Amino acid sequence: MDLSHMTTEKRNGATMDLDQMTALEIATVMNQEDRKVPLAIEKALPQIARTIEAVETAFRQGGRLFYIGAGTSGRLGVLDASECPPTFGVDTGMVVGLIAGGDRALRFPIEGAEDDRALCVQDLKERELCGRDVLVGIAASGRTPYVLGGLEYARSLGCTTAAIACNRDSEVGKAAHIAIEVEVGPEVLTGSTRLKSGTAQKLIVNMISTGAMVRIGKAYQNLMVDVVQSNAKLQVRAENIVMEATGVDREMARQTIDAAQGSVKTAITMILASCGREEALSLLEKAGGKVRQAIQGR
Repeated sequence: MDLSHMTTEKRNGATMDLDQMTALEIATVMNQEDRKVPLAIEKALPQIARTIEAVETAFRQGGRLFYIGAGTSGRLGVLDASECPPTFGVDTGMVVGLIAGGDRALRFPIEGAEDDRALCVQDLKERELCGRDVLVGIAASGRTPYVLGGLEYARSLGCTTAAIACNRDSEVGKAAHIAIEVEVGPEVLTGSTRLKSGTAQKLIVNMISTGAMVRIGKAYQNLMVDVVQSNAKLQVRAENIVMEATGVDREMARQTIDAAQGSVKTAITMILASCGREEALSLLEKAGGKVRQAIQGR
């Protein structure tokens, strides 16, 4: 297997003496290299936007967002998927992260899992992937067999597919409808794609999930109006969100949230539209879950 043509495998000229650097020098060169990541992503913003739109469409049709990957790439997909329910108040099955080797691979390497195309197909079949879903393959190298197998299977079902890679003209990019290829340059530690490549992947999945969720009404202004109040901190955050959105004091915010049966979005609509819970729910339903449109439609 020849990896020499891949940017992610090349040596970084700025860190040839990495093993002789002081702690401050290591931190400094890593910081300097990390600055290149958002600039590289900027070139792929149109492809990222297309992916956001595809995921939005899927969500509106009852479809799901799937991330697939191996190693760091897989862990980042699972991380993003696991953070969507508390952030946006969605079902745990709406965004699905799959890592080669299963959940054990989140903590321990599973030898050979990433090289098995059929394994990803099996994982996707178990979760009943269908044509309404969007599948995003994540592979820093751009050639991971597990991801390639998943992309090919998804396309055969009629899914929209996207691929996130850190090399140009990648195999996964060619296998997907949308190729998000971000060249961040050679890693500080040669071949360690948990560094700049991983940072780029994290930023991109943040954009995809957050962008799609905002588009389907999970935000009012820039506030998380469907946040789940699963602990004391988040209960206070919910109150703060209602206070920011409406101008009421904390006591009124809490009273209205309770009257809205814990829904921040409903509470905001109740206050701004001067209505009760049932009418607020009706307004939100007519507005597709978007607070701004619900208030304007009053």
